[in-house]
Amino acid sequence: MSNVSHARSDISGHPDASEMRARYDRVMGGRDVALVDAPVFLLGLYCAVSPWVLHFTVSQPALVTHNLVMGIAIAVLALGFTAMPERMYGLSWAICAMGAWIIVSSWVVGSSPDPGIVINNIIVGGLTVLLGMVCAGAAARTRST
Repeated sequence: MSNVSHARSDISGHPDASEMRARYDRVMGGRDVALVDAPVFLLGLYCAVSPWVLHFTVSQPALVTHNLVMGIAIAVLALGFTAMPERMYGLSWAICAMGAWIIVSSWVVGSSPDPGIVINNIIVGGLTVLLGMVCAGAAARTRST
């Protein structure tokens, strides 16, 4: 019986090695933002569960739904950043807009929220804006290289 298996060799001799390496660098070039993906995800999860953490489910039912939906949306975007970074980092500015909306939503969506709810949404919204700006800056840096 003849030996049909090929001996494994280094890929550096492959004719497309330089193109594959360049593509890998282009796709993974923005992965310095990978350190931001997890905090954005955790921030989204916290935003979603914050009505139960701060116990305002009875006093602010509209804000409960709002924080739940916004938190899930932020977490889903963070998962998208992790799964498809090259396609999703263009949506970093959407995270910033969502953070700004979370900051003002206490007064727009809520009805006479207490200071704890307001402070919670200001902190969550501010962190969301900050992390969105970090993602957007890294995406811009990646596109320029």
